[in-house]
Amino acid sequence: MITVNVDTGKITDIQTVYTTFIDAGEKFVLPGLVDAHVHLNELGRTDWEGFWTGMRAAMAGAITTVIKRQTAQGQWWANIGFWGGVIPGNLASPHTSNKVDLKPLVAAGVKGFKCFLIESGVEEFPSVSEHDLHVHMKELQDQSTVLLFHAELENDSCSVQNHEEHDPTAYQTFLSSRPEELEVNAISLITVLQEKYNSLHCHIVHLFASTALPIIRAARSHGLNLTEETCFHYLCLSADDIPYGQPKFKCCPPICSESNRDALWDALIDGTIDCVVSDHSSCVVELRKFEEGDIMTTWGGINSLGFDLSLLWTEGQKRGISLSQIICWTSEETAKHTGLSSSKGRLSVGYDDDLVIWDPAAEFKVSKEHFDFKNKFSAYEGMVLNGVVQQTVLHGHVTYDRTQNGFDGFTPIGKLL
Repeated sequence: MITVNVDTGKITDIQTVYTTFIDAGEKFVLPGLVDAHVHLNELGRTDWEGFWTGMRAAMAGAITTVIKRQTAQGQWWANIGFWGGVIPGNLASPHTSNKVDLKPLVAAGVKGFKCFLIESGVEEFPSVSEHDLHVHMKELQDQSTVLLFHAELENDSCSVQNHEEHDPTAYQTFLSSRPEELEVNAISLITVLQEKYNSLHCHIVHLFASTALPIIRAARSHGLNLTEETCFHYLCLSADDIPYGQPKFKCCPPICSESNRDALWDALIDGTIDCVVSDHSSCVVELRKFEEGDIMTTWGGINSLGFDLSLLWTEGQKRGISLSQIICWTSEETAKHTGLSSSKGRLSVGYDDDLVIWDPAAEFKVSKEHFDFKNKFSAYEGMVLNGVVQQTVLHGHVTYDRTQNGFDGFTPIGKLL
C-alpha cells in the first residue's frame, strides 16, 4: 500500500499489506461477546459440558471470550480466562494446616474468585461462612481482583424449603421453596462487609431478586465498590409462563414473576445492574427427570450458549432497547468486569480483532439442530428469535461460518487470557 500526500505529490508511506476482505453487506459487524459466567465442566464432569462442545456453541452464538473455573488445553475455540474458587479449605490463616494463599493466583492471571453463601450442591465447592469471608476479604483487599458471590444466604427466618406436601411438577412449588429473601440476606451481609474492606471489588453473580435492588442502590450511593450481573433467562423468561412438569426451566436462583423481570430490565437500563451473562450450566439428561416432570428434585441449570444475543435482541426490541445497549451489557461491561477492557469489548484501534457478522433481521425457531452444546435440551426450545450469527472472527481469522456448515475446515485458535 502506497500513501501519497496529495498536496506535495510525494509518497509518505509504503507498506506491504496482505488483506482478506469479508463482505458483510447490510449485516452488522459487532465486537465479540465476553461471557463472564459459563460452566464448562472439563476437567471433571465432561459428560455434562466440555470445552469442545461448549466453546463451539459460544462461537456460534457471537461469544468470543468465556471466563470459567477449570481448563483443558487444545479445545479452545474461543478465548478463555479463569475464575478461582474460595472455599473454607483455602483460608489463608495460621490455624489452617492446608491453607492455599490466593495472592499467587492473582499474580498468575486468575481474573477473580467466586464463593457460595449457600450450599452449591457440589461437594468440592462448599459454602463459606461470614468468618471465612473476613479472612479472604482481608487477604484480597489490596489486590487487583474481584470477589464474586453466589448471593443466597439462609438464616433463622428464611431457608430453602422442601415443600414435600406440594406438587413437585408445579414451578411455583420450586419458586416458593427458594424465596427472594435469600438474596436480600446475602447482599445485605456483603454490603456490611464492604464497609470494612472497602477497597475490594465485590460482584453479585446472577442477580435475580428485584427486592434486592434498593440495597444495591443504597450501597452504590455510599460509594461501595459493588457490581452486579443478571442473566438472559431472568430477562427473557417469566415464572408466570412456565408450564407444569417442565424441569428444563429449573435453575438456582430461580426465574421469578413477570413484574420481577420488568424491574430487572429497569435496573439494567438505569445502570444499577452492570452486565448480562449466560450462566450456561448443563448436566446429563438423566439428572433432569424429564419423564417424571419433577422440578423439585431435578438438577438445575439453563442451557443457552449459541443464542444469547438473539434472546436479548428479541426481548429488547419489545422494550425499545438498542443494539448498542445490548453490546454494552454483553461485551463492553463484561470485558471491564473481567479485567479485559483494554483489548476486548469494542471495535476500536488497538483492540483485538474478535468480531461477529450478525444479521439482526433473520428469524429462526430454536430447535435441537441449533444446539452445539453437549446435552441437547434447553428452556428456549420452540421460541422464535430474531438475529443470526453469520460469521465469527477470532484474532483476525474466520473460525465459524454459518454459510459453510459452521465449523467445517476450521480449528481451535482460542488463547489463554
